[in-house]
Amino acid sequence: MAREPSIVLVNTGDGKGKSSAAFGVMARGWARGWRVGVVQFVKGGQWKTGERKLADHLGIEWQTLGDGFTWESTDLDETAAKGRHAWGVASQKLASGDYDLLILDELTYAITYGWIEAAEVVGAIRSRAAHTNVVITGRNAVPELVEVADTVTEMRKVKHVYDRGVKAKKGIEY
Repeated sequence: MAREPSIVLVNTGDGKGKSSAAFGVMARGWARGWRVGVVQFVKGGQWKTGERKLADHLGIEWQTLGDGFTWESTDLDETAAKGRHAWGVASQKLASGDYDLLILDELTYAITYGWIEAAEVVGAIRSRAAHTNVVITGRNAVPELVEVADTVTEMRKVKHVYDRGVKAKKGIEY
């Protein structure tokens, strides 16, 4: 059987670790000399995350194009427009041939919120540059995204410290 020139991974589910796993792949790809890019669809620039600090230190291209979580939005039309813009950036990167690895963090939300069509995402993934590996994160991956992926991992929450009222911890969640 012929080896695939690149693969698509989807990390989905209600459990913790979807983005963390993707950023582990980011670090691994960088360590192998890959050109790596990250596009974040939901988080806004006010998030000062450890993974972003690492990416900046390593010279990994990172674009945070959202404006925060939808439940914090004061203008959902603007939030949706930013999500569509993020997809425009991501789709250009997929086609460019400039990357060995693209992390599309929280992309599933842009689809489930109706900001972009699943068919458009699937088409761009199928027609991506042959050597561009892709990791997509977010809850509720639509069936079309699961179908186009080579590897799909569903994170399932068994227990989470949030349930005891403990807030996000720097170094663990961000």
